[in-house]
Amino acid sequence: MIRRPRRLVLIVVGAAVFLVISGILARWLSLENVERSDILSLLTAEAHGDARAMLAQLYHCDARCQGFVRSDARRLRRTGSVLILADQSRTSYALTSTTGDTRIAWQTAHSLPIVQCVTVSRTGNAISGLTLRLLAVGGEIPSQSDCVRRYDG
Repeated sequence: MIRRPRRLVLIVVGAAVFLVISGILARWLSLENVERSDILSLLTAEAHGDARAMLAQLYHCDARCQGFVRSDARRLRRTGSVLILADQSRTSYALTSTTGDTRIAWQTAHSLPIVQCVTVSRTGNAISGLTLRLLAVGGEIPSQSDCVRRYDG
């Protein structure tokens, strides 16, 4: 039989371990919402034709990338609010650093669905924390197409 003070210590240690693991897990799982929110913000800027806002959200977008974003913002300009219909992320639930494309189907109230790929980078790990960055947005692709790998990783 475990003595009362020792039992209390074991309960406190067990509760502390549980809280630490729960915190790490919550932070890791919340990154999925951060990715979706960041992509929605990027697509909203795109639908409004706001290339400057798009560029502000893309990490290290070089001159070629900037030219593409400006032309893409003009080409995919729509009216109304953006609704994400589906997303498939190749970086979802990653425990360590990874880069991949997220395939997004979206539309506005007055448009047919548009499918695009957004390159996403996650750096760090589940314990110390992951950082998410949007690296590039691709042009419209056919609705049944997959994303074509555009990055080194």
